[in-house]
Amino acid sequence: MFAFVLAGLFVGAAVGLTGVGGGSLMTPILILLFGFTPSSAVGTDLLYAAGTKAFGTLLHGRQRTVDWPVVGLMAAGSLPAAIVTIIWLHLVGLEPWVQELMVVTLAVTMIVTAVLTFARDRLVRWLQGRMLFVSGKNRSNLLAWRPVITVLGGVVLGVLVSLSSVGAGVLGTTMLLILYPNTRVVRIVGTDITHAVPLTLIAGLGHLTLGTTNLGVLGLLLLGSLPGIYIGTRAGRRLPDRALRPIIAGVLVVVAASMIYKTLHLGG
Repeated sequence: MFAFVLAGLFVGAAVGLTGVGGGSLMTPILILLFGFTPSSAVGTDLLYAAGTKAFGTLLHGRQRTVDWPVVGLMAAGSLPAAIVTIIWLHLVGLEPWVQELMVVTLAVTMIVTAVLTFARDRLVRWLQGRMLFVSGKNRSNLLAWRPVITVLGGVVLGVLVSLSSVGAGVLGTTMLLILYPNTRVVRIVGTDITHAVPLTLIAGLGHLTLGTTNLGVLGLLLLGSLPGIYIGTRAGRRLPDRALRPIIAGVLVVVAASMIYKTLHLGG
């Protein structure tokens, strides 16, 4: 029991310290250390994420650092996609190949998250330098497609989050930084966190109907994560960002590789 509180404390501290989404760490921990099935780990982590991100949404809402129209566009794609994915899981069942699909999706998304954690600023600056989504001469046509691209990006996030519980953090933030280059970073973060709440809640409730959510463990994880987020946030102010990003990126790659190895080993 105490181990789950410690896991929540660790992940909460990591989230506060680095800003990386908790799903990138919590779901693998539940699978690799506690022996959860992929579906049970994803289902439990989704409601864990909804609970932790709801507090962040409240803070950003009070500070007026949420772009609600953009939240609506992302949700227009992600929420239907999450519902369709959950319905698909109901139809096909949680067969072994579905569990393996969840692990592979989780591992690939973690690797992409690791790359973006390490190199996102350079990638975003390079793309923004192309002025793809800035109004001006010869840019109006592409700019007109931005709402559609935002919705489609939401669709991708909805599927990824429903299958792996990962993607609503780093991937969503990166997409917003590219599509809305003139928006302040704090508003980008607030918008992404706010969008993640209904997405993880709906996907989490969907997994609850599948019977893949451990509510007892969920409570213990939340018990540890709240002080963990506070500790990590305080410590993060004193640690250089350049030192933290390579460390967390390396951890994500190692964990993702371990999950792929375990899946192939068990499958073989």
